Amino acid sequence: MTDTTPSRLEPIRDAGNDETDAGSASPSSSPVQVAAPAAAAPAARAPASLADQLARLEDKTARIEEKLARSEGSTARVLDRFESASLRMSEVAQQSELAAVRSEVKFIARRIRTLPAFPALLISSALTAVLTAILTVLIIRYMPGLIGR
Repeated sequence: MTDTTPSRLEPIRDAGNDETDAGSASPSSSPVQVAAPAAAAPAARAPASLADQLARLEDKTARIEEKLARSEGSTARVLDRFESASLRMSEVAQQSELAAVRSEVKFIARRIRTLPAFPALLISSALTAVLTAILTVLIIRYMPGLIGR
């Protein structure tokens, strides 16, 4: 990213200004003669110097626009990288949440597997019903006053 153009352009001074100063310093020249060429010279040089200044300003503006475009491009790349990193982090967070849910489901599945199965529940309920009926009959037969008077 080397810039081949000079970093700063200075205005060039004409030798005409030095001549008018030298002319006013000589005693043989009259002030009227010095004033007339001095007034005509800046008027003639003004459009050229203004055009030069305008060209320099345009060059500087173009360089600033190029720098702005480069900085916008680098900013866009940084934003893209930041967005991709944040997406990856959210995916990792979701994966860790999924891993936690999976481990919880595995724990619940192990607990359920240790519970008795459906046939065991049917047998235990039938056994409880039979034992309750037998106990009720025994209480009614051998202790008649204990249940319902």
